[in-house]
Amino acid sequence: MKATVLIPAAGTGRRMGGTVSKQYLELVGKPILAHTLTLFENHPQVENIYLIVPCGDIDYCQEQIVERYGFSKVQRIVAGGAERQDSVRNGLQALVEDGFGQPQRPILIHDGARPLFDSRKLSALIEVVCETGACTIGVPVKDTIKQVENSMITASPDRRLLWQVQTPQGFQYQLIDKAFAQADADGFVATDDASLVERLGHTVQMLEGDYRNIKVTTPEDILIAVALLGSLK
Repeated sequence: MKATVLIPAAGTGRRMGGTVSKQYLELVGKPILAHTLTLFENHPQVENIYLIVPCGDIDYCQEQIVERYGFSKVQRIVAGGAERQDSVRNGLQALVEDGFGQPQRPILIHDGARPLFDSRKLSALIEVVCETGACTIGVPVKDTIKQVENSMITASPDRRLLWQVQTPQGFQYQLIDKAFAQADADGFVATDDASLVERLGHTVQMLEGDYRNIKVTTPEDILIAVALLGSLK
């Protein structure tokens, strides 16, 4: 079974400054979001893509991103919610409405502002999702991490056990749907989708990714992304 991809890109990018949302900023000739969509558009194991953007951006994305760059796998552009979790939930609802909610279907969730993911790792991610139900991409942390409260260090976790989580994160539909339903019932909000699945007691496997898979959040990240894209040519 091929995978369905959800790409939440409904943030405003306040840390970037300016008036244009970060996902539409130009990066080496085309918008960041277009680079991100290309990662999945060209992969043979991806059946369709649900792009999730602010309600007021739907027409713009259809004309200036999807049609302009010819993304044929974009099944639908979905209106996002107040929080990232709300946006992903809206995407899950949309794919069910379109008949793609088979229990074991791999659902991949990827940040719209991560245009540098190595899509060659997608096949391995999908394979683990099919075998275990849940997998995320990440990398071991390089620096020593401190836990701090009120400007005071309270703990020094063992760096060997710490990983920096990235996206895509992948789940079988039946599992991620159950995780979102439980989070809604509990009023629980997480910063990533794997956390919702972990709350169910289901193990999420970590697949080593790439340190180049940065999330473009600040103006400095744009400079880094331009340099990294140039190194991939």
